[in-house]
Amino acid sequence: MAAATSLGSPTARRFGWAALSWLQRTFFSSWWNTTLTILLAFIIYYAASSLLDWAILGATFAGRNRADCTPLGACWPFISVHAGQFVYGHFPPAERWRVDVVFALLMMTWSPVIVPAPRKRWYVWLGPIVLFPCAAGILLIGGIFGLAHVPTDLWGGLVLTLALSYSAALGSLPLGIFLALGRRSRLPLIQAVSVAVIEFFRGVPLITILFTSLFILPIVLPEGVTLDKLGRATVALMIFYGAYIAEVVRGGLQALPRSQYEAAEALGLGYWKSQTFIIIPQALRLVIPGIMNIMIGLLKDSTLVTIIGLFDILGIAKQALGDPEWVGLSSEAYLFVSVVFFVACFAMSTYSRKLERRIHLSRVGY
Repeated sequence: MAAATSLGSPTARRFGWAALSWLQRTFFSSWWNTTLTILLAFIIYYAASSLLDWAILGATFAGRNRADCTPLGACWPFISVHAGQFVYGHFPPAERWRVDVVFALLMMTWSPVIVPAPRKRWYVWLGPIVLFPCAAGILLIGGIFGLAHVPTDLWGGLVLTLALSYSAALGSLPLGIFLALGRRSRLPLIQAVSVAVIEFFRGVPLITILFTSLFILPIVLPEGVTLDKLGRATVALMIFYGAYIAEVVRGGLQALPRSQYEAAEALGLGYWKSQTFIIIPQALRLVIPGIMNIMIGLLKDSTLVTIIGLFDILGIAKQALGDPEWVGLSSEAYLFVSVVFFVACFAMSTYSRKLERRIHLSRVGY
């Protein structure tokens, strides 16, 4: 009786009428919108039902080879059998515990940053920016503290995607900030060099940059200095996306009112102190969506390293499809990789929105 009374309360009725009014205005405001809504509803229903039948209702979830799977549904044992390859690549089985520790450290160092808190201190960022990269590099590469050395040629799968995109993201952000400051510099030489770097890398396809890093970078490096394929790809992604971040940060710098610069000068702060403590923090707050959009693009474009012989999670999926016992299961492999990237990109986008909301609330004071 209480539930019925609450459903029939004036508040519930007002909410119901508001919902119906919103649906009418949004989807059925005219004959054209009504027709389009019905048509799209049928298309979505047909596509969703077909995907559900193939991926879940008619799928096979247990088996050892292709013969155990039904011909009409998805063959998910292909993913479970090759799960080790998707995560570790060709990392030595006896050393895979190091990769597990790296994933655990990633969650541990990012937890203080992501978990909501009344007031966060600056040093919570030391974990994901300093501690995690150093610890992950020691664990994955080895060669010290009694750890066996694992060359990057054996890396692959999800661990390679993580190492490549994380390293490139950490390097591209400060590089983009310095390029943005250089482009706004009053010194002609610094401004010209910054403009040349930004416009060149923004005007050249990423595939060209990757091939250049593979064949040209070893020639220009000093004698005795070498970089493996992973290092070259990281440098290429770092510079390429640093140029894009530079333009985003430059937009944030231009959006700041002139009074902020004048206030820094009135306080007697020098150029670097005013940029570090006043200008750049405010500019970065304004361009969080743009920077996160570039980081998501960097994560997705990391799959292009397959063209230079690095087997990230997409490259491992292509490699697994060559197994004669699992021929013809490309739909399962690519759907699995798509879900992994969707989860990662959606998590990044969600955190970006929460960060924007938290910064907005701190600025307005409630």
